[in-house]
Amino acid sequence: MLPAFRTIRTAAMAMGLSLLTACSALTGLGEVSTPLDVFVLELPQDLPRRQGAPQSRAIIIEEPTTDGALATERIMIQPNALQAQYLPGVSWTDPAPIMLQTLMVRALDVTGAFEYVGRRPLGPGGDYAIVTELVDFQAAVLPDGESARIDIALISRLVREEGVDIVATRTFTATATSATLSDADLVTAFNMATSAVIAEFAGWTLSSLGAI
Repeated sequence: MLPAFRTIRTAAMAMGLSLLTACSALTGLGEVSTPLDVFVLELPQDLPRRQGAPQSRAIIIEEPTTDGALATERIMIQPNALQAQYLPGVSWTDPAPIMLQTLMVRALDVTGAFEYVGRRPLGPGGDYAIVTELVDFQAAVLPDGESARIDIALISRLVREEGVDIVATRTFTATATSATLSDADLVTAFNMATSAVIAEFAGWTLSSLGAI
């Protein structure tokens, strides 16, 4: 079975702080510009679907906030609990917060539950906004030194624009294991964990708004 992602060859600039190198398979956060293989994550296949006409509501999904280390297109990996680095030679198509925002917008759009889902309102404002914080989006090398665990955590708040009332709050978490430290295995594991989070996020949003 082919991995659930595609890769494009491009050039990009590495970002961040320089750290000690843990092993030859990894790179510090401050490397110079090099050609990168760019990966994109896919939508989950098991998204909920609304039966009947969509609700006449506009849902705005804001770009997730996060700390500086995750606000990049580079793929983070932790050789140990006190060290963070970026994988050499690979990146995401967009910085992680924007990539997650894109997946959330597309996922809610696919459900057919709402009249409009977007990053910005069509008019003066939307009916609801989804405000999120990306807490975890990285790989961590396991004690065997040959495999890794992917950790993803996303805090979401559903806010009614009129009155700025928080309707619901949920933290979505998922993990997946990469059998090796190869780029392909790591990205496949990221895809599995991200798909679980996005599917749960879509179901929660529809349930919170009575759209399913």
